[in-house]
Amino acid sequence: MKSIILGVNWGGHDTSAAIMIDGELVAACEEERYIGEKHTRKFPINAINDCLKIADVKISDVGVVSFAYKPKLLLNHSGPIRSMRRDLPTEDEFIEELKSQTGYTGKVEFHPHHLAHVASAYYPSGFKNSLLMSNDGVGERMCSMFAMGLSGDVKVLHDGNPWPNSLGLVYSSITYYLGWKPSYDEGIVMGLAPLGNSSEKLIVDGNELTYLELFRDIIKLENDFDVKINTDWIAFHEVRSKFVSDKFTSLFGPKRNWEDDITDTHKNIAAGLQDRLEEVVVEMLKTARKKYNFEKLCIAGGVGLNCSLNGRILEEGIFDEIFVQPGSGDNGLSIGACYLSRKKQLGTLHPKKFHNFYLGHRDTDNEILAFLEKTGVKFEKLDGDYSKVCRLLYESKIIGWCQGPAEFGPRALGSRSILAKPAPRDIKDHVNARVKFREPFRPFAPAVLEEKASEWFHIEQQSPHMLMAVQARKEKSKEIEAVIHVDNSARVQTVGDLNPQFKKLLEQFENISGYPILLNTSFNVKGQPIVNDVADAYKCYMSTNLDALVVGDYLLVKETLDNE
Repeated sequence: MKSIILGVNWGGHDTSAAIMIDGELVAACEEERYIGEKHTRKFPINAINDCLKIADVKISDVGVVSFAYKPKLLLNHSGPIRSMRRDLPTEDEFIEELKSQTGYTGKVEFHPHHLAHVASAYYPSGFKNSLLMSNDGVGERMCSMFAMGLSGDVKVLHDGNPWPNSLGLVYSSITYYLGWKPSYDEGIVMGLAPLGNSSEKLIVDGNELTYLELFRDIIKLENDFDVKINTDWIAFHEVRSKFVSDKFTSLFGPKRNWEDDITDTHKNIAAGLQDRLEEVVVEMLKTARKKYNFEKLCIAGGVGLNCSLNGRILEEGIFDEIFVQPGSGDNGLSIGACYLSRKKQLGTLHPKKFHNFYLGHRDTDNEILAFLEKTGVKFEKLDGDYSKVCRLLYESKIIGWCQGPAEFGPRALGSRSILAKPAPRDIKDHVNARVKFREPFRPFAPAVLEEKASEWFHIEQQSPHMLMAVQARKEKSKEIEAVIHVDNSARVQTVGDLNPQFKKLLEQFENISGYPILLNTSFNVKGQPIVNDVADAYKCYMSTNLDALVVGDYLLVKETLDNE
């Protein structure tokens, strides 16, 4: 009899589901893609149903439902966090909601939040022995974890930092102060940081400090792994929606509104925050390397989506190889829960390299064709030949690209992507103004053929999930300015056999352009989830200034181009 495990993340943001059959992940879906609500907290019924469809099983076939949250770790605690998190469900409420939504009445398991995070990275990494790190906003009441993976066993080295000592929540607080949405827009602050200078000085309590020195006062590191947040500067532990303290606003002025100008002060705050985050995490990892002597590192938790931090870890050369879970945010907890329940079933579970996270919704060719015919739109069949698509890209056209199973996680990896050529620099502004409508300082990422990556960027390991920012080679960066940030960094995706269609497109584009690289950004507009199916892709195509759409084996080109 097959072992079928349904992993579920519910009780917080980024709700999701995953299915594992006999130890193999076969599906992983995010609820936001189905209901159009980014970072949704809603029960992931649509994600569950699609996972069941992809796996070709019924809910009655599931042997265990595995939640990545252990309510008793919070509910049995009497500290102030208990009253701040009244909205989190009990085990009975989890079980009742599951039954109500799906009809499931079988076995249910609950796993600690950060244990599920590190499991989600360790078991698919393929590393037999590895250091494991998780940092995010908060789990049940802890905000981090250091552990080690030894031949399939996870052993906790540091239980984590108790709320409010959270690297993730400090980053969210500054995101809020700078005018963006906390637990949502932290990536914007990361992109803003290189425009600032953390060495600039300001006067704090009569003393001259740099922005970095100020953030060293806000974020302290003690006893190797104990992060301590100076609560003089933050307020999320007292008032849930306040985030920064009166002392912070008296120093820097009132919170920026989204439509306000971004000043040098705002840029320097972002730089000070980012530099201190990198400083703290790198110091902890150097200590862990000396203390435990692991050559490999696995990263999960929301802070793991900070590509600049991951790139700094790589650049420091602390570890021989790094694996970052593509769903490092709470969406990835459903995957971690599957692995933990499988480990519980078997007693022994060895890591097995599994980096194919194209696990989401997929439309059949018949479904795509039926949809296109129903719209009455003009289209042509490509028969697997992308030469016309490459010609459009070479002519500076912007292409929507919707292929096969959706990627799991927040990065577009060549299944639900908007694509353009990587030069000249103003192609970036062209994409922003016509389609993405986001802040002009934010960089776009390069997707590069795996075997050519080190010719263009300082990277010596695979980066298939676009989670590491590395430096472009100086002699090459001027050739691909549309995918290079102001600090010469690039959030590289290396493309190989995990996505054969995208690889083929890149190879054909290189043949006509000389570039083994395309600008790759998520197929959505600002504030919306990445498109999920052919209907979403068509709607985004028609409502923006995308020039063409490739969905499955079919090409649609806007009539204005057809007439040129």
